[in-house]
Amino acid sequence: MKRTVMLGMLGLVLGAVLALLFVGGSSLSREAAPTADLMVRAKQDAYGAEGGAPAMEEVAAAPAPSSPPMPIVMKEADALGAPGGGGVLGGMMSGKKGSAARGDMEDEKKPEPESDSAPSRAWFPETFLFEPLVVTDASGAATVPVRVPDRLTNWRVLALAHSRSGAQSGAVTSFSGTLPTYVDPVLPPFLRAGDSVRLPVQVVNTTNAAVDAPLKVEVQGATVDGGNRSVRVPARGSVVEYVTVRVAGPGAVALRATLGTADAVVRDFDVWPTGRPVLLQRGGTLAAPRNLKLEGPVDAQAGSERVRLLVYPGALGVLRSELASAGAREGAADVAYTLMLVGRSPELLAALGETQSSEALKALTSGAAKRQAMPPQPEAGTVDVEAARKVLAQATQRALREGRAPDVATAALLAEGALAHPNNVVLSRLGERLAAKVAASQLPDGTCQGGEGWTVQRLLVATADCTRAVNAAVGTPEGKRRAALFTAKATGALERNRAHVKDGYTAAALLASGAVTGSLKDDLRTQVRDAVKKRDDGTAYLPVESGVVDGGGETPSEAEATALAVLALEGDAKAPLADLGASLLSTYAPALGWGGGRANRLALRAVVSLFREPLPAQVHVVLERDGKTVTEGTYDAKALREVLALEAAAPGSGGAHAWTVRAEPAVPGLGFSLALAAAVPWKPESQGGLELVVKGPAEAKVGQPADVVLEASTPSGLALELRHGLPAGVQVDPASLDALVAEGRVSSWDSEDGAVTLKLPPRGAGEPFQARFRVIPTLAGTLQGGASSLKVVSRPDLISYVPPTIWAVR
Repeated sequence: MKRTVMLGMLGLVLGAVLALLFVGGSSLSREAAPTADLMVRAKQDAYGAEGGAPAMEEVAAAPAPSSPPMPIVMKEADALGAPGGGGVLGGMMSGKKGSAARGDMEDEKKPEPESDSAPSRAWFPETFLFEPLVVTDASGAATVPVRVPDRLTNWRVLALAHSRSGAQSGAVTSFSGTLPTYVDPVLPPFLRAGDSVRLPVQVVNTTNAAVDAPLKVEVQGATVDGGNRSVRVPARGSVVEYVTVRVAGPGAVALRATLGTADAVVRDFDVWPTGRPVLLQRGGTLAAPRNLKLEGPVDAQAGSERVRLLVYPGALGVLRSELASAGAREGAADVAYTLMLVGRSPELLAALGETQSSEALKALTSGAAKRQAMPPQPEAGTVDVEAARKVLAQATQRALREGRAPDVATAALLAEGALAHPNNVVLSRLGERLAAKVAASQLPDGTCQGGEGWTVQRLLVATADCTRAVNAAVGTPEGKRRAALFTAKATGALERNRAHVKDGYTAAALLASGAVTGSLKDDLRTQVRDAVKKRDDGTAYLPVESGVVDGGGETPSEAEATALAVLALEGDAKAPLADLGASLLSTYAPALGWGGGRANRLALRAVVSLFREPLPAQVHVVLERDGKTVTEGTYDAKALREVLALEAAAPGSGGAHAWTVRAEPAVPGLGFSLALAAAVPWKPESQGGLELVVKGPAEAKVGQPADVVLEASTPSGLALELRHGLPAGVQVDPASLDALVAEGRVSSWDSEDGAVTLKLPPRGAGEPFQARFRVIPTLAGTLQGGASSLKVVSRPDLISYVPPTIWAVR
């Protein structure tokens, strides 16, 4: 069955830019299966080619054979980008939950069975197509093949369009999807292990004749009572049948409801463990097999032990994250780092296979990229070049401000970042000026900076900073001469003060400066290698000894020291470079990077140094426990933007076990995150004087309000957070919680599936807390509640727990 809907629009010029939005969930009828070609045509109207525009004329849904659940397929029409065209179409499709339209169905006849069993409906996304950029052909038409999901609902089509001359317009239309008779089980978002519930199964008949059909409900991962019966549904009516589902342990449950040969639907939900969650995590890179020691809880509840391994492009993930967030950081060190980040990014992106992003950033940093009237949308997972352009412009302005009259330390920081952009006239000139200022500050003995109260250790590190800055400016003959002279003097100063280098951080700083050679270089490398420490998970780091400072007089972070160690030991076959890189990746935080501008600047250089090799075409990843494979998978280098997720049950993980994560072949550029999750029995706990009592309803009924009473005794003057676990299908009454806020007993509240959280304001001495709010059960059965907790907002380690209870709902 072919559906055609009309979209009236304001005028657009021929070859328009169109945005198409399709949101929701539906299946077409049995005749119109869940795949359709959506054709949108922009046609010139009476406004003329320049002042007006074509109207969005039609969206045609051409039926295609039914197919199993699969990802959305979105293709551009054959003529996209053809000469004379230039329109762009983008969009989303959405659906509204509710009864489906019935007007297109035959009123006189029951549906004739097409096969011995009905095709299963199992794909139910709320939004299934978002196309922000589709170019029309010369006639203003574009076709987007798309599969319509299996939800029975009304669909809304939003089309937005604009031409290259700037004319804009839009239109909305809708279509419906339904079946003559269908089955619709009503499932909760979750259940807890041990729950026993009565689930409603609705059967709907949209025809003018009564329907008699067998109803079968099967459940995988649980048991079901009353799953086979016959139903009679009146014409234009519906009936509700109930089945009892019992879940024993945590995991995924899939329920399949079949109505004869007319319809079949598959829905799933998760079963949560009833115990207290315990999570152990480790991370690193796959440069070598990683041997980890994890000690799981010995009292884990049966079925709750699971392991999840994520494999991701470590360096690429860091780089994308930093390009998105580094521009928000201020200060000379952060500005210098941001400049270096944008300048060095093309090198790392190209090494790891991100050719498209690399070329775009090269054009940006070389000044070849010009701002377009309509910048292209970035592909999912690629670097947003337009955002990088803004970051670079902002950092350049800040660098010019900081570089007007900087001290030597600031000039050394900014010079290296500015000189990472040799094709940018403004930044390259700024870098040359700053490098010259640093070179001019060198003392006759070869050291740089210094002052009253400086230790020799700090002076040597500052001299190393200055050497790196001056050596960055070798793009001109004058710069090369200046760098050679400065380095010669600095080398002499460092050699004379070798006896004062007593820690690994300072030795690494001198090596990373490039000012030491020969036997001194070998001696310092040995000192750095000896200072490197290893953790139980196999990662390595360079600790910072007491009293050691950086060139600014501050105690350096461990991440900064580790990055310096990587730079110092580069090319050293005896050095644990991969393990040092794993430590760098595991300490990275998206909002802060590695903690500051100095650390970020060095860590970025270290990442570029470590991960410059391209990834293999495929990498086989294996997770083992005590030498036995738990799960394995293949990481495809063609999908660098994706994350490989491996998850498996891990019974018997209690106590100490040896875990191994390995890649075949080993790849430094891949990071991993390993998480071992389990649930242990709840025990009443009370810390810091926090006492919590929870009183639930003795008996509850579906659809009728019930009261929950919370009582707490806590120290005065503390803001608290109270979280109360609710059984599956129990919803809070917002009005009763809003009343607590109005009374001042609660500052705010928030609810989610299975829990409600209350923020409690500080109270006076001896003032207890008591609150009562209403909940409404929507499922009948024996349901496990969740635990409740009370904690101090300023001290999350001070927390008290109340074990969960069992609710009986009729």
